Amino acid sequence: MTRDKNLLAYFALGAVCIIWGTTYLVLRIGVTQFPPFLFSMLRFLAAGPILLLFTALSGKVSWPDRSTLFNQAICGLLMITLGISVVGWAEVYISSGVAAIVCSMMPIWTVIINVIVTKDEKPNWLIIVGLATGLSGIILIFGEHLSEFSNANYTKGILLTFMANLSWAIGSIWIKKKNQNSNPFLNAGLQMLFGGLFLIPFTLVFDDYSQIQWNNEVVFSLIYMILIGSAAAYACYSYAIKKLPMTLVSLYAYINPVVAVILGWLVLSEKLNFQIGLAIAITVLGIYLVNRGYQLKASPISFQNSLFKIKRVLHPKSEI
Repeated sequence: MTRDKNLLAYFALGAVCIIWGTTYLVLRIGVTQFPPFLFSMLRFLAAGPILLLFTALSGKVSWPDRSTLFNQAICGLLMITLGISVVGWAEVYISSGVAAIVCSMMPIWTVIINVIVTKDEKPNWLIIVGLATGLSGIILIFGEHLSEFSNANYTKGILLTFMANLSWAIGSIWIKKKNQNSNPFLNAGLQMLFGGLFLIPFTLVFDDYSQIQWNNEVVFSLIYMILIGSAAAYACYSYAIKKLPMTLVSLYAYINPVVAVILGWLVLSEKLNFQIGLAIAITVLGIYLVNRGYQLKASPISFQNSLFKIKRVLHPKSEI
């Protein structure tokens, strides 16, 4: 039974990897033609109740207590309001591919916070090598955009995305610690609902309502982000983060930029060349190494056998 649940969690994580990779493109299409915080507010105030209604109709959950509501409100503030929605604001100034590349730093933030602050899930050497490999691939992609830092708005977009990414990482760790005994789909619905409510003052202060225009692209983007990018993907993320190690779940951030860069190139003619293709391959290698590192961590015998093989290669004539 546990094995089946873990398999379902891996499927959920796979869905997050692909779907959230597409949302960078769809979000950019929406926020460049519509006030960004208003776009996100409408997205989450629709997606949250949809997921809550679905959960309620399943008949498997009861109304949450005050503690659960408080925890979901904190998660909604960190991950929805200050995380995803700020990335949407940043995409007014930077491309969808670059936003996804910056957000791929999320696993690094997670490891740093887990090791220094919470002291949970300490990585082994292979996980560290994998994270470093994946990060080097991201940096290689990012090197293609260095000349654009001369634009003040571009730099602003990068800084906003970094701050949003850190907020998301903190919120994800909060979820992992606080949501072990509550329904992940109920949690996701509440987080989106609270996050959308917290966006009301943001849209009133920062948005220019003269930019409002209801065309086909905006409507399609909003519907996609509500049903697929939010209700479906966020539920999958909440389920995966409850069942799998936090640092493993955070690997979705390495897949997202690959999907986002390719889609940005196909749809919006964003940059894609040999260097970016090579960087994507390096990033995928990093994902494999981290996943292998967690397999070895879960099986100490396999880990010891791997160390034995490495020693035999390095010192073939020595006695082990």
